[in-house]
Amino acid sequence: MALSLAISPCPNDTFVFHALVHGQVPGAPPVEVTYADVDVTNTAAERGAFDLVKVSYAALPWLLDDYHLLPCGGALGRGCGPLVLTRPDGAGNGHAGDGDGDGPTSADLTGATVAVPGDRTTAYLLFRLWSAGRPPARIEVVPFHEIMPGVAAGRYDAGLVIHEARFTYPRHGLTALVDLGEWWEADTGLPIPLGAILARRGAVDPEAAAGWIRESVRRAWADPAASRDYVLAHAQEMEPDVVDRHIGLYVNEFTADLGEAGFAAVEALLGRAADAGLVPQTSSSRATAWTS
Repeated sequence: MALSLAISPCPNDTFVFHALVHGQVPGAPPVEVTYADVDVTNTAAERGAFDLVKVSYAALPWLLDDYHLLPCGGALGRGCGPLVLTRPDGAGNGHAGDGDGDGPTSADLTGATVAVPGDRTTAYLLFRLWSAGRPPARIEVVPFHEIMPGVAAGRYDAGLVIHEARFTYPRHGLTALVDLGEWWEADTGLPIPLGAILARRGAVDPEAAAGWIRESVRRAWADPAASRDYVLAHAQEMEPDVVDRHIGLYVNEFTADLGEAGFAAVEALLGRAADAGLVPQTSSSRATAWTS
């Protein structure tokens, strides 16, 4: 019987899962794949909609009763954190588009309207931890592809972006107010845990699933050209050079194995968020032991 898999159409996911999706991993079952933004898969996972699913690490406290956290296949790393973007004219401070030059700063977003890609995304959780004590006036959940144009047009004072936006935001005439990855790494010394791969309890053996995914990663690295057409077909109009930079940044040693540093990053994120009352408490053993 085919396994249901949900991943994003982003190049890092399609690159990693190309071999598994296309039946090139020995011993793996057929896979029926659904492509969706992570905010969609976070919600779908709460319903147990998929056997294997890419979600935000920030969503784990709501999901670990029904899913195993796998130690591979996700997005975690250094120098790859979310960005808070604003317009260089500083139009903002709660008055989007007024052009008054008194825009939000890293110390004060209290009057601002900020567009975010999802309320249970790791990006938004990091933003909430960073802005604790000075939260913005309003948060709007906006489809990812609408955030940068919305900030540029003055509909929002700031926007929280991830992935390829690191490479393309200057095209929209925007500037980076803060790199939340740099902030997190400076504060913790740990990599940023962005996206996790989960296996539904009772539907798939987590150890077997980790083996399939690691083999898919190995094959992707061994022959990057094999997945090229597939990756570009789902890359949402990204230029090939942006695709390459995207894969180079987000597919790294933590993709093959979270390791000690990766699991420590997960514990730190969920522990700090729980202490701040932003997510439910999650025991470290359930958050980090994928075989539990």
